[in-house]
Amino acid sequence: MSGSDARALSRSLLDLCRMRKLTIATAESCTGGLVAGALTDIPGSSDVIDRGFVTYSNDAKRAMLGVKATTLSTFGAVSKETATQMAVGALERAGVDLAVAITGIAGPGGATPGKPVGLVHFAVAARDGRILHREHRFGAIGRTAVRLRSVVEALRMLTELARGPQAAKKPQREAASRLRPRVARSPRRATAKRRRPPRG
Repeated sequence: MSGSDARALSRSLLDLCRMRKLTIATAESCTGGLVAGALTDIPGSSDVIDRGFVTYSNDAKRAMLGVKATTLSTFGAVSKETATQMAVGALERAGVDLAVAITGIAGPGGATPGKPVGLVHFAVAARDGRILHREHRFGAIGRTAVRLRSVVEALRMLTELARGPQAAKKPQREAASRLRPRVARSPRRATAKRRRPPRG
């Protein structure tokens, strides 16, 4: 992964959001605003990007995003639960269509039992109620590499939700089921027509 990957993803995401008239907010901890930076580095991004929250401390997560104190004490700042509440909090406070949250351990320190360096939790929330969470264990690949890979993954997840619910397959199945009876009935009708003249 490189900076060019993040730039290409940012461009395609912004284009998709413009087409679908979607707005975005970011909530970042270990990436410190890098996702917002990647997106706003593209000229004209202001019609999509509303704001970014950099909530590095637990106090900031509570005050700015509404993450519950019980969530932080029970699951920790680097967890699925905290990432999800960060994303939902950013979505609600910004009033946007999509919000992404990132919380992790970029290193070189900060590891705890069960939570090694390179562990990052991502969450994306959409106004229509969809929430996507992913956990990545990048390993001790270096602080810069963990942060850069996190930016790329966040952009990919935003793109996934920006495309909308994947409901295109259902109509195709219905159409196929409607066609099957017609194919089966047509030979019977033809046979019936051939038999009728001799009976008459």
